[in-house]
Amino acid sequence: MWWQIAVGVLLGLALVWVALIAALWVVKPPQDRLAEALRLLPDVIRLLARLARDTSLPTGVRWRLFALLGYLALPIDLVPDFIPVIGYADDAVIVAWALRSVARRAGPQALEAHWPGTPDGLAALRRIAGLPIA
Repeated sequence: MWWQIAVGVLLGLALVWVALIAALWVVKPPQDRLAEALRLLPDVIRLLARLARDTSLPTGVRWRLFALLGYLALPIDLVPDFIPVIGYADDAVIVAWALRSVARRAGPQALEAHWPGTPDGLAALRRIAGLPIA
């Protein structure tokens, strides 16, 4: 009886994982945006760390950022990086979602205040995350 429950749980997890991959395939960023996101990655990591340490931001925002940094630091991804296109797209989608959430809750000026890169890089980040360009 216990093995039926274990098989059912494993099949359910596999079904959820397949649904997640299908959703990521549908919402994956275009190839040029994905390449742009990968070039901005060092600045984005510094931005996330600076935002997470900013005590003036709401606690919920900071916890989301710490969770995101932890997810990015883990060697295990929802979709392995060796899978073409969507392997890196899952990270890009999750980072874009987190930055949109931060900008909605803390305001876009929080991103501007902590951005370590160039103004063009910030404009590219806003495009990738789907935020209005100031």
